Amino acid sequence: MQTDRLKAGAFITFVALLGASVFAYGMLTWHSQDLLRLAVYIIIAAVASGLKVSLPGVNGTMSVNFLFVLLGIVELNLPETLLIGLTGIITQSLWKSRKITPVHLVFNLGGNAAAIGASYFAYQFVNNRWFAHASTQGLSLSLVAAASTYFLANTVPIAIVISLTEHKQIQKTWKECYFWCFPYYLFGAALTGLAHLINQHAGWETSLLAFPAVYWIYRSYRLYLERLEHEKSHVEEMASLHLRTIEALALAIEAKDHTTHEHLKRVRVYAVEVAKAMKVSEQELEALRAASLLHDIGKLAVPEHIISKPGKLTPEEFEKMKIHPIVGAEILERVQFPYPVVPIVRYHHEKWDGSGYPYGLRGEEIPIGARILAAVDCLDALASDRQYRRALPLEDAMRHVEREAGASFDPAVVAVLKKYYQELERKAQDQDHPLVKLSTNVRVEKGAPAAGLEQNEADADEQAIVAKAHQVEFLSSIASARQEAQMLFELSQTIGNSLSLDETLSVLSVRLKRLIPYDSIAIYCKKDDRLVPEFVTGDNFRLFSSLQIPMGQGLSGWVAQNRKAIVNGNPSVEPGYLADDTKFSTLRSALAVPLEGLQGVLGVLALYHSEKDAFTNDHLRILLAIASKLGLSIENALKYRLAETSATTDYLTGLPNARSLFLHLDREMSRCRRHEEALTVLVCDLDGFKQVNDRFGHLEGNRLLRAFAQKLKESCREYDYVARMGGDEFVVVAPGLTPEDSLEKTYYFNQLAIDAGKQVTGEEIVSLSVGAAFYPKDGRDAEQLLAEADRRMYVVKQQHHAGIDISQQVPRAAKVN
Repeated sequence: MQTDRLKAGAFITFVALLGASVFAYGMLTWHSQDLLRLAVYIIIAAVASGLKVSLPGVNGTMSVNFLFVLLGIVELNLPETLLIGLTGIITQSLWKSRKITPVHLVFNLGGNAAAIGASYFAYQFVNNRWFAHASTQGLSLSLVAAASTYFLANTVPIAIVISLTEHKQIQKTWKECYFWCFPYYLFGAALTGLAHLINQHAGWETSLLAFPAVYWIYRSYRLYLERLEHEKSHVEEMASLHLRTIEALALAIEAKDHTTHEHLKRVRVYAVEVAKAMKVSEQELEALRAASLLHDIGKLAVPEHIISKPGKLTPEEFEKMKIHPIVGAEILERVQFPYPVVPIVRYHHEKWDGSGYPYGLRGEEIPIGARILAAVDCLDALASDRQYRRALPLEDAMRHVEREAGASFDPAVVAVLKKYYQELERKAQDQDHPLVKLSTNVRVEKGAPAAGLEQNEADADEQAIVAKAHQVEFLSSIASARQEAQMLFELSQTIGNSLSLDETLSVLSVRLKRLIPYDSIAIYCKKDDRLVPEFVTGDNFRLFSSLQIPMGQGLSGWVAQNRKAIVNGNPSVEPGYLADDTKFSTLRSALAVPLEGLQGVLGVLALYHSEKDAFTNDHLRILLAIASKLGLSIENALKYRLAETSATTDYLTGLPNARSLFLHLDREMSRCRRHEEALTVLVCDLDGFKQVNDRFGHLEGNRLLRAFAQKLKESCREYDYVARMGGDEFVVVAPGLTPEDSLEKTYYFNQLAIDAGKQVTGEEIVSLSVGAAFYPKDGRDAEQLLAEADRRMYVVKQQHHAGIDISQQVPRAAKVN
């Protein structure tokens, strides 16, 4: 393509130099017998050049200036004819014209000078050699020769430049854009001959009477071209409708396979540009333009879990996948394209050496469009992230395609692709009109099926039957493997005997390794719409522990959403890896199964290995045998953890509750009693909290409690204990805190309460009353200490209500803090 642009520049330079040479030759032989006639002809030619029409299909115009060029050839000499013609070209190029570049103007002048020179010498050659004594016949045929030469010399160079810059065929461009106007040149030659004969008898002044005929020719041009433009617009509208239909079909593919959205756009750019560089026919080019968008439409007949599977396909799944070229061709046959789209779609998975599918064609038996599409489709697929692997750098992908030249791909296609792939990549990046994304993630709230919805109980029963069938099949298949069965039995018993999730998963990881060798194990649990690591051990521990996997994405997300296992998947396709180029796993294969409980899928068990294809179907069979038992065990452990947490934790703030506080305070006082250490208990109560609830609502009140609890927790030492007694009352157990330090803490906690109130309500509406009690001075058990601290807190609260500012009692150092 860069070469074509260089060729176009060289050709334009050649034409300009040729025209300049003709003009220089003419001016060196300058002479004029009648300057007045020359001036009149130049003025009429300039006016006539303003009567121009736009040419269909190209960015150019045409005028009736050629009539006066032909008249100059017959009645004047070459220098005078050049002045007439070039003056008309300048007027035509600049008068009421869009912005024209100097290059365009120089090319137009050079091309017309060369065309005038060629037609002048053609006229002289024919007239002087054969018809020197037969004036009328000689004039007619000489004018036909001059008009034909001027037409060819004027239009062919323009068609060549268009062909080089827009990658079109020269013959087709010239035929579509210029050949239709050849009869007008011949008609102009007839008018010129008639005008010459009249001038011979009545004088050249009668040429002025020819202007109405010139205007008539202009009007006929214009009416004819308007009709052509109307027909062209109609054809373009139909072509646009056709293209929109193609893009609508492409959107149907995108709705099925979300990875193809950018893929289709990029493949279209690559395929079309490679086809242009290989000079394929216009029919093949248009067919490839459509097929590049529609080649995967047959995937509508392939189940979605196969298309989006982030791992290797089973033989059965691949058999299902191989039907998509045939189905795609059958779908598109009904469209009845005017160019051969169907063969490209049907054969785009055929290989050069005959090892492709569906028919095993080889070499040039495969249509050229299918050969181009196969190579560019593979290149873009390798350079894009897919469910089963990460993207290769574009250079590495190109090297892979190059290695397959002569085996999978046509060597000629690969050679062109290698030459231009970087330029094509930039062009694909610059595309301004991507395919429209469909609203496949919209949730429609209303509506119900005519037959009603299936009940969850039926789903559970069906799942239980399937699970039971799997177990029966498994037990019968390993009846002869007594050792394996014994180990599985022990493992199943172990994971069912504990309600501690950490203990259950830890035992599982140790026992399971005896049955299935692995380098790393990860158990992800479903939380909302994500999978979070609950237990990870082995290689790449930190990387897997940091993953947050959306449902349906990556290897584990696909397993959870589709409730299907994967054998020897790629660990690096998890979203956490794909989104971060700094993360790289040394693990090369994964075995993952869904974990299901009574409420549905609750997580995924994934085993990873550093070797490729490390897991077998026997490993999958073993994992499926324990998956249902493990799923129920994890579900029970999670429920137990939730119940245990709720018993000792305040649900709103996440702080320990009153029950947990008394247990901790008893243990802490026993420790202080043994070591004869001091202990301080601070009881805190929010002043003005009722106003927050009354004015701003209970939701804002809950926000205030959470905000203050968080600030209070963060402000305490690591070994201090912060709990919520209930309502707006909090307790801080602070070992070793002196009475002086406790007074400073009281002021600081009050500032935290004020800040929390401002944060939630925007007003200074809340403050804090704090009462302190000290062990062993104020009590020797938990009840006594809390009662004394509570009593002192109410004294402070009464002082607040009385308007006494207790901050004056705080040391100056505390105020600065």
